Amino acid sequence: MLLAVDVGNTNIHLGVFAGTGDHATMVRDWRIHTEPNLTSDELALLIRGLLGSDADQVTGVAALSTVPSLLRELRVMVPRYFGDGFHHMLLEPGVRTGVPLLVDNPKEVGTDRVANCVAAHHNYPSGPCIVVAFGTATVVDAVSAKGEFLGGAIAPGVNLAVEALSEHTVTVRKVELMPPRSVLGKNTVEALQSGILYGFAGQVDGLVDRVRDTIDGFDGDDVTVVATGYLAPLMFDECETLTAHHPHLTLDGLRLVHERSKQRRR
Repeated sequence: MLLAVDVGNTNIHLGVFAGTGDHATMVRDWRIHTEPNLTSDELALLIRGLLGSDADQVTGVAALSTVPSLLRELRVMVPRYFGDGFHHMLLEPGVRTGVPLLVDNPKEVGTDRVANCVAAHHNYPSGPCIVVAFGTATVVDAVSAKGEFLGGAIAPGVNLAVEALSEHTVTVRKVELMPPRSVLGKNTVEALQSGILYGFAGQVDGLVDRVRDTIDGFDGDDVTVVATGYLAPLMFDECETLTAHHPHLTLDGLRLVHERSKQRRR
C-alpha cells in the first residue's frame, strides 16, 4: 500500500492507496491539525497511530509539505519509520513530475499546486482544467489541455478571512460557516455567513470567468473546473462555475508522481 501525505498550513491530509495505475483506490484517509513544531518522531507517532495495523502494510510513501519546518521532519521520518528499502518520494522543487511549469520561477510554485495539476490532467483529460483549491488560501490554477501548469491566482482563504475579521472588529465574532436563510441576513450571524459564503463564491466565480474569458483555450465546453481542499464541500454548491469536486486531488497527484518516479528507477 502507498501512504500519501499532504502537509498543509492548516491540515495534514493522509491517504492510503491500494493498487496502482487505473486500478488504484483510496482505502482510507484522515485529516489532522497541522502543528509546525512537531518532530519527526511525533509526526510518525501520529501517522502510525492513525494507520493502526495497516502501518506494517505500507510499502511506499509519497509526501509533500508547504510548511518548511515539517518538510525537514518528513525527510527524517519517512525512511526511519517506513522502511529504507521501499520506494519513497518527497515532492520538492526540482523533482521531475512530467508537468511543464510555464511561469517565471518554477521553484516558487507550491508543490501542492503541482500535485493538483498532475491529478487534474490525469482525471479530466478531455480538455483544459481550472483547479480551485479551498484551503488556508483560495487558489485558482489553470492547467492546459496538454497538462501544462499555466499559473494561477491566490487569495486569502475563507477561514483566514473570518479570523482576520474577528480579530480586527470588536463587535464581530466567529460564526459557524453555513448558508444563512437569505442573502440578506436578519441578524449579525446571518449577515456574516452571507458575506463570507456568497462573497467568496462570487470571488471564485469571478476569477474562473476571467480565466475563461482571457486565456486562450479556456472558452470552450471542454473545460473542467474542479474544486478540492478541506473547505470545498462548504463552497461547492455556492459557486456557479464549479463543475466537479475531487476531495483527494492532491493525494491522487502525489500517488501519480510516485508511480512515475518508481517507473523511472526501473
